[in-house]
Amino acid sequence: MAEQKTLVVRQTGSPIRRPKDQGATLKGLGLGRIGRERELEDTPSVRGMIRKVAHMVEIVEERG
Repeated sequence: MAEQKTLVVRQTGSPIRRPKDQGATLKGLGLGRIGRERELEDTPSVRGMIRKVAHMVEIVEERG
């Protein structure tokens, strides 16, 4: 079976004084506090969410 590609994403910025949809996107990624990290599947939808809030997150590592 093929190995799943994953991304480790870290929140680096605050959603305060940002459009509400960007805060909702962070919550959808499982983030909410600066410094929090999540391991997510590398899918086009997750990549799009990361692109939308690219100024508040960073990709720490790509696995798989």
